[in-house]
Amino acid sequence: MSELMTPALAGAAAGLGVAMPMGAMSVLLLQEAMRHRRTAMAAATGIAVVDLGYAALATAVGPWVASHVSPVEAWVRLASAAVLLAIAAHGLAGARAKPVTSVSDPGTAAAAGPAGAKGSVTGLRPARTFARYVALTAINPTTALYFAALTTAQGATLGSGPAGAAFLVGVGVASLLWQQSLVTLGSLAGARISATARVWTFRLGYGLVAAYALKIAFPLP
Repeated sequence: MSELMTPALAGAAAGLGVAMPMGAMSVLLLQEAMRHRRTAMAAATGIAVVDLGYAALATAVGPWVASHVSPVEAWVRLASAAVLLAIAAHGLAGARAKPVTSVSDPGTAAAAGPAGAKGSVTGLRPARTFARYVALTAINPTTALYFAALTTAQGATLGSGPAGAAFLVGVGVASLLWQQSLVTLGSLAGARISATARVWTFRLGYGLVAAYALKIAFPLP
């Protein structure tokens, strides 16, 4: 077991390295937690699943991932920026129209159907939120390139099956724990601030998402 501890700890460090920076997804996750903790837990799991998936892919074919993502990185960045700008625009527009309920998931109102169907929508929200956060996290090329570079540098260390598995366990556990910590922080904050302060927090958060989208969009291809 001791020989597996080193790759497991390396994986945990790698998972925290990609999860801890407070980027656009962290902002969205905190806002999700302030609205509804159960859907935020699903969102956090979705982000961690993508981190683990990219780590697994990179561990298997790190050099291949790096060489194939890099040539189109600029276009992937533009697609990511467009999605983030759409989310920011939706959140900011809704905040002006409905301060308290403006930050519901995109499509929730449309999916609710007639009055009285609210219960069925609540049951679907975690799965829908999980899928949405998986998609949003997956379109970011930074995570793929991060793990590709990291695993390429440690190719010899992670060459064996058990060592590679231990590395992936470390990545997955560390990323999930960090994301769930953000959920706890967001839900606690949401329970202690007024509705008006929450609305302004959402507006600030969506403004940061828009700024982050513009940041990753440049330089243009």
